[in-house]
Amino acid sequence: MNDGMPLDIVTSPALEITASRQFTAWLAEQRISLAFTTYQTGKLFLIGLQPSGELSVFERTFNRAMGLYALSNQLYLSSLYQLWQFENALEPGQLHEGYDRLYVPQVGYTTGDLDIHDITLSEQGQILFVNTLFSCLATISKTHSFIPLWHPPFISKLAAEDRCHLNGLAMRDGKPRYMTAVAQTDVADGWRDRRQNGGCVIDIESNEIIAAELSMPHSPRWHLNQLWLLNSGTGEFGKLDLSRGEFQPITFCPGYLRGLAFSSNFAIVGLSKPRHNKTFSGLALDETLAAKNADARVGLQVIDLNSGDAVHWLRIEGVIEEMYDVVVLPNVKRPMALGFKSDEIRRVITVGDA
Repeated sequence: MNDGMPLDIVTSPALEITASRQFTAWLAEQRISLAFTTYQTGKLFLIGLQPSGELSVFERTFNRAMGLYALSNQLYLSSLYQLWQFENALEPGQLHEGYDRLYVPQVGYTTGDLDIHDITLSEQGQILFVNTLFSCLATISKTHSFIPLWHPPFISKLAAEDRCHLNGLAMRDGKPRYMTAVAQTDVADGWRDRRQNGGCVIDIESNEIIAAELSMPHSPRWHLNQLWLLNSGTGEFGKLDLSRGEFQPITFCPGYLRGLAFSSNFAIVGLSKPRHNKTFSGLALDETLAAKNADARVGLQVIDLNSGDAVHWLRIEGVIEEMYDVVVLPNVKRPMALGFKSDEIRRVITVGDA
């Protein structure tokens, strides 16, 4: 896709991106840009504003791009068998072809195909990721594929079997605290038989199940002193009442939900089309969409936490049908990144202090 297309319609022969009328104004007011991954098509998208105020869309290809974590000058991205650390190559105030961030894949960790989902950093700067294949929380290693740090109490063995589909990680006070799994199963691929209501939230600190009977939960996040998450199988964004262990739905979104980020009093939620296979069949999401006479969408919805209303949206149509993660890039107007499909990465060279 080419950057610099007019607002509200960015197209290529196989892709169309449209935005609600006030989406660009909201980005400007919040002083943010957004990044999201589409793992089925292996894309990293960077969404910002052109100098004219129109939408800027930039994309790069990374095979099975999934988990994302962002700081203003750093990005972390998981791909098929590697985890990448991107560094901004620009100095403050410097522009590169009109962009104020140029993210370069500076460090790559070869992990093997671990089906890495959520990524984050600890308060000490340690890279943490959800190792879904081995049903554990893990970190990177200079000599091995990964180092396991924790696993759910119902998992009896670390095996490459995706036993419970552990997928989401929420930080609290700089430490990993809450994780989501699709089921409390301890056999290979067992979660697929419990996807309608087998989901749970686990407190890492106490090693206890603090919420159950969820439907394929994803993307737990701690924000404004509350634990938010996506009950993906029902299409609901909501929060968890920690005192009662109950999920409180706030907004129904027309899609299978994955990816959750926040900017002040707004949530940014990723929507996907459910796959037409056994994994996604029989979910309450299908019934609700039918009752509302609606089709599943792909894209982002911005939800006002005060009202629960979806106040802005970004919609994707064409070859992209699944999203995984979305992050906020604070104080970034127009981001771009380098990939490995062109020679541009050969010519961007930075020099560190002596």
